[in-house]
Amino acid sequence: MERILIVDDEPGIRMLLKDYFEMLGYEIRTAEDGRTAVAAAEEQPDLILLDINLPDLDGMTVCQKIREEVSCPIVFLTAKIEEQDRINGLLSGGDDYITKPFSIDELGARVMAHLRREKRTRKEQEETVQGLGIRYDERSVRYDGEEIHLTRTEFDILAFLSMHPRQVFSKEQIYEAVRGIDGSGDSSIVMEHIRRLRGKIAQKTSKEYIETVWGVGYKWIG
Repeated sequence: MERILIVDDEPGIRMLLKDYFEMLGYEIRTAEDGRTAVAAAEEQPDLILLDINLPDLDGMTVCQKIREEVSCPIVFLTAKIEEQDRINGLLSGGDDYITKPFSIDELGARVMAHLRREKRTRKEQEETVQGLGIRYDERSVRYDGEEIHLTRTEFDILAFLSMHPRQVFSKEQIYEAVRGIDGSGDSSIVMEHIRRLRGKIAQKTSKEYIETVWGVGYKWIG
């Protein structure tokens, strides 16, 4: 049974989400503040629903604290609608966001989509390209045996591009493939993730694996 951690300081929302996802067959854990959420994340849930506005640690700080230890999808629940807030949330290690008030059925569909994508990723095998070893099931990358530490989104972008070598994808297509939702809103964040991804690979090797196709997008050339 897949386990979801729900983090929200409003008891009514916690109970609503708990009842809804238990009805769908998930095992549910809840937390009312950031510190409780950090402790609960040690149980390695399959997905986390994380409110940004918490009474002690804000959701972005919680996300940053747990991201190195937790690889599962993190979906932000937020009343903020400014684009920069959404970008900051995604850069902090989040995978998706949904604004309050939200449709609980839409949230349920997003959760199921993320969990399905997780299952597909875990089934993939290992690939080695010019010294770069990609272990899709373990979500790890190594160069000549030395691990390259990537965030969840950085790995998802690398995995998507490497699975489609020589194909050119726009940043909107990459965003949609990685996020599982319409990428038109925050697709510019892909450029920043790819910049960081390239920088981490460059620390291990001068080989280029991701090529920019100016005016179009990116492709895997490894």
